[in-house]
Amino acid sequence: MPSLSSRMGRQVPELPEVESSRRYLEEPLVGRSVTGVAVGRARMIRHQAIPVDFTSRLLGRKLMAVDRKGKYLLLRFDADMTLVMHLGMSGRLQLALPGEECAPHSNVVIGFDDEIELRLVDPRTFGFAVAVTPEELAVHSVARLGPDALNALPRTSAFRTALRERTAPIKSLLLDQRIIAGLGNIYADEVLFRARVHGSRPGGSLNGEEVRRVRAAIGPVLKAGLRAGGTSLDDLAYLLPDGRAGEYLQRLRVYGRSGLPCRSCGTPIERMVLGQRSHFFCRTCQPPFRPR
Repeated sequence: MPSLSSRMGRQVPELPEVESSRRYLEEPLVGRSVTGVAVGRARMIRHQAIPVDFTSRLLGRKLMAVDRKGKYLLLRFDADMTLVMHLGMSGRLQLALPGEECAPHSNVVIGFDDEIELRLVDPRTFGFAVAVTPEELAVHSVARLGPDALNALPRTSAFRTALRERTAPIKSLLLDQRIIAGLGNIYADEVLFRARVHGSRPGGSLNGEEVRRVRAAIGPVLKAGLRAGGTSLDDLAYLLPDGRAGEYLQRLRVYGRSGLPCRSCGTPIERMVLGQRSHFFCRTCQPPFRPR
């Protein structure tokens, strides 16, 4: 049988993976100052309008907080400087001592006092890091994100309004970061299974009870992922900053389980493509939509 990675494609870190990394970084890094910056691949700072600003804006700055919105990490430094980081399709963060061997593709390395390094490891370089001022942050893509799926989930009435008259599949709408920020392919499928809603349903076709169930499923699914440290697939593209794998893989109910029995009813899990993304579902627990 093919591995989960080959059946699901490459993993893109989602909210539980990014939040797990944020929580791990917070205690050892907050209060420390940047003592060195190294960029191994210029593509990783491609959003920095003036590349030399990346180093000059960070050197000597003290880290005040490690925040997150959706899938973005926001490292808040003194003097109102923010380091925005996105892990892209294959990125992960690593904490290490300066003498420790760098993992391959450690493309951005930020040294802090007391000899600790934060390394952005990204083989495919779809991730990025950029140091921005408050004015630049206000026009960055972070500012266009919808409410955070974990910390600012909208009420059912507001969520239903966002879906009203939308003809796009609900799976695609859950992936739209302008509506709710943080959900990706893995957790959107898990949310829809828990809510007993098929991902192909047009968003506007969901009734009030169905919208309530989808909204109610988001928090428990994300929190379960967080308790497990996120999901690491067989390719181990995502790891926690200490090198451990996230353990949610074995708890997935539908994602990546095509052909395997549903954990609730035994019906084989199926896979279809929606908006060029895989959607895994149980035909019995999530009946396909049949318009009248």
